[in-house]
Amino acid sequence: MKDKYLILTAQVISMLFSPFYLPVIALIALFMFSYLSMLPVFYKLILLAMVYVFTVVLPRLSIFCFRRIKGWTRHQMSRRERRYVPYILSITCYSVLLYILHVMHLRFIQDIIVGALAVQVICALLNGFMKMSTHAAASGAVVGALLAYSQIFFFDPTGWLCLTVILAGAVGTSRLILRQHTLTQIGVSTLVGFLCGFVSILI
Repeated sequence: MKDKYLILTAQVISMLFSPFYLPVIALIALFMFSYLSMLPVFYKLILLAMVYVFTVVLPRLSIFCFRRIKGWTRHQMSRRERRYVPYILSITCYSVLLYILHVMHLRFIQDIIVGALAVQVICALLNGFMKMSTHAAASGAVVGALLAYSQIFFFDPTGWLCLTVILAGAVGTSRLILRQHTLTQIGVSTLVGFLCGFVSILI
């Protein structure tokens, strides 16, 4: 019975902290803790909706359609050799959004998407060597981005940093419990995500 609840908890954590939500969470944090909090609420909602469509709705919908065409279950889709097409679909959606943001001269959001896109690209490249965890990479990217923003806007990130590290640990642990990844895969993915999040924002 305990194992049942443990697995259920891990499934809920994996679902709630899906890597697709990374850009949305980062943008919400930016609206809360930077000068962008002064933007009109309607304008912030429009930007959030646009990011949500291109980083959550379209990637998940396209991956779902691809999986249905192939007749694969989610478990079958998670095999390392079958993850390239989902990566390509996500990278395409993120790239289109990045181009739109560039045309609109929304530099402050571009940095977030660049970081999320870097996570996708590097995970796709490293997927040939090991099964990367995009969940762990996205969690690591949030920690890295938060640390970078604290350097840019000169605020003490200690409290939020502790929270994001704990959440990243919970996400990584959930992937281990569900036997989707090994400890090495989780560690490498988290490090990749952290570096992508930190460097893309700071540079």
